[in-house]
Amino acid sequence: MLRHLDDGERCELTSPTALPQAAGFLWNRRMMIQVTCRGYATAQFMQPEPAKYAHAPNLEAKTFMQPEQAYYAHHPGRFVYVKDEDTGELFSAPYEPVRAPVDSFSFVVGRHDLSWTVEHLGLRVELTLGLPTDDVVELWEVRVTNLSGQPRRISVVPYFPIGYMSWMNQSAEWRADLGGIVASSVTPYQKVADYFKNLQLKDKTYFLCECAPDAWEASQLAFEGEGGLRNPSALQAEQLVGGDARYETPAACAQYRLTLQPNEGQTWRFLFGPALDDAEIASVRETYLSEAGFARAHAAYADYVDGGRGCLRITTPDADFDRFVNHWLPRQVFYHGDVNRLSTDPQTRNYLQDNLGMAYIAPSVTRGALLHALGQQAANGSMPDGILLIEGAELKYINQVPHTDHCVWLPVCLQAYLDETGDFALLDVVVNDLTVAERLDAAMAWLQQDRDARGLSFIAQGDWCDPMNMVGYKGRGVSGWLTVAAAYAMRLWGGICASAGRSDQAARWQAAVEDLNAAANRHLWDGAWFARGITDDDVIFGVSADTEGRIYLNPQSWAMLSGAASGEQRVKMLAAIDAQLDTPHGMAMFNPPYSGMRDDVGRVTQKHPGSAENGAVYNHAASFYVHALYDAGESDRAYSALRRMIPGPDEADYLQRGQLPVFIPNYYRGAHQQFPRTAGRSSQLFNTGTAAWAYRCVIEGLCGLRGDAKGLRVKPQLPSGWDELSAEREFRGARFHLQVRRTGQNRVLLDGQPLPDGLVRDIEPGRSYRLDVELG
Repeated sequence: MLRHLDDGERCELTSPTALPQAAGFLWNRRMMIQVTCRGYATAQFMQPEPAKYAHAPNLEAKTFMQPEQAYYAHHPGRFVYVKDEDTGELFSAPYEPVRAPVDSFSFVVGRHDLSWTVEHLGLRVELTLGLPTDDVVELWEVRVTNLSGQPRRISVVPYFPIGYMSWMNQSAEWRADLGGIVASSVTPYQKVADYFKNLQLKDKTYFLCECAPDAWEASQLAFEGEGGLRNPSALQAEQLVGGDARYETPAACAQYRLTLQPNEGQTWRFLFGPALDDAEIASVRETYLSEAGFARAHAAYADYVDGGRGCLRITTPDADFDRFVNHWLPRQVFYHGDVNRLSTDPQTRNYLQDNLGMAYIAPSVTRGALLHALGQQAANGSMPDGILLIEGAELKYINQVPHTDHCVWLPVCLQAYLDETGDFALLDVVVNDLTVAERLDAAMAWLQQDRDARGLSFIAQGDWCDPMNMVGYKGRGVSGWLTVAAAYAMRLWGGICASAGRSDQAARWQAAVEDLNAAANRHLWDGAWFARGITDDDVIFGVSADTEGRIYLNPQSWAMLSGAASGEQRVKMLAAIDAQLDTPHGMAMFNPPYSGMRDDVGRVTQKHPGSAENGAVYNHAASFYVHALYDAGESDRAYSALRRMIPGPDEADYLQRGQLPVFIPNYYRGAHQQFPRTAGRSSQLFNTGTAAWAYRCVIEGLCGLRGDAKGLRVKPQLPSGWDELSAEREFRGARFHLQVRRTGQNRVLLDGQPLPDGLVRDIEPGRSYRLDVELG
């Protein structure tokens, strides 16, 4: 069912039905597309706000990245019908929409492309999707080969639903001058000012054919007719009629009628994407629509993606884990940090954590992101709910709701950057008349003062859990997580100040840490774990007395990181987490899930039990926990929680999760006791801050290769079931070759010489170092 190819750089699924929602994604600097193994697709591009060029048929989709249940009914596809002209038999590739029981099937997710191979009726159909590095266009190659041993008369019909584009002036037609079907519409507007704003929007969608088809159809209704997607009415005739769409839902259908001799094959290339006008369509065709154009684009795109290959290669007893860490995890980290989730106003917490991950791939990007974010800091030291990335961007949707956690992520991101680079000169860079150090002081001071009389942090309408919107909307509710998270942020910042020689500030923030931790212990400790918060009406929640939402993971993780939890408390917390939050598919965000709306907690409780933030295995929260476990030396628990973020490696686990091991999703379904049938199912959503933290945990926790102001600290934390690990780590221009073995003694050797304190100093760029670590 699942195979790894090319040393793990490609992942192959050999069944279209075992994991029907399994998908891969590609992106470039202006767009991304996710396609399932069966051919359903969703795509988004920037113009400059997020936009679509192909919508679900008869449905104007409002957002990208629909929940998992939307994949079939609501997503447009990229389909190729194949018809035997002599028998009338019909099938489709990749699998939808005909769903014929094909003889063989292969869906391959590669780092640089997606491909499908389907064999049925003595014919092989090969599809490949690629992207260029900068332009918004899908590059599709279709090849059909006759395997039957006799001549075959067939029709090959690519069908790309364009869907409901707009209620204003929608149409589509074949354009011989451009060599394809072009659909047009007008973006709706009411205000006169929006007319001028919309003039540069790409309101055309094109499907260009390298070779002119024998026939075509531009109307979805005319093509599908009474037969629908599975047996389109238009394919029951010999030839498409060459229709257009006049204020009707458009589609792109092209028919090629041909005879293939035994073992003969034919290849077609197509472009699909949005455009402003005919001139842009003609230019895209000239640039890409040829064998040479595809080859140039594929080579450039491979170079682009490989630029985010990361800083680590590992070999462990878990080969499936190695493949994921070496190929797929840094790719996901790079996607997040390179294009900021294709948003013009990413949430501040997301922006800073995604760029935390870039510290291990392209540290200069992290540096620029920190400076850019600090440039939008308020005069009172607070940070906005979103970071505006382009001129004219506005805070939208969730970023118009007040949340109180954003300052926390500044020292968290900064610490990772400084650990990787040692670039303490950044602290003296001036941003809007204040240095970076002064701005971090101001951010921590804002966190310090934004507390109630008990010393607990206000939550407003949410913290990291943004749908926890009703705990503090009256202005009195507090966040247990944010109280200890603020303490951890100040702990990090105080340590940075100490390393930078700012001793007075270091002492100030260490005192603040102690104050916050003491407040958490006075008001939030419930005997075995820390509470999640206290509502506007002074009701403590996330405690043992609760029948739902009894224990939350985040307060425990961050209490360990902040130092609020003593050693004795940590033992109790870990036991409670093991008993109540540990699941076969990872660590639940909290448990039990809420079964209905709780008015003093918020809309998180309205989500289906076990989905999203309502008690799912929410990997972002789990990644904080893993980080805290490695920080505490809990190597077995840490690796166990980390490994379960990744599907597999056994077949039953893949079948339950329904996802390929090519990214970490934002969550797996929880509610294992209540709903075991769906427990563990992947959300299939790869936009998640988990990726950066998971990569950091592998590098600094498992491999124990963590940067320091003075150099590289070496302290691997292997799970007890492993006897060895090897890794290659790039750090500050040097290359470190690590070999870890259990020998019964504990020591670190640097190039054969003892390194008593485990700290490599005076690192020389360009040099290779050998690290041998022996563990007891």
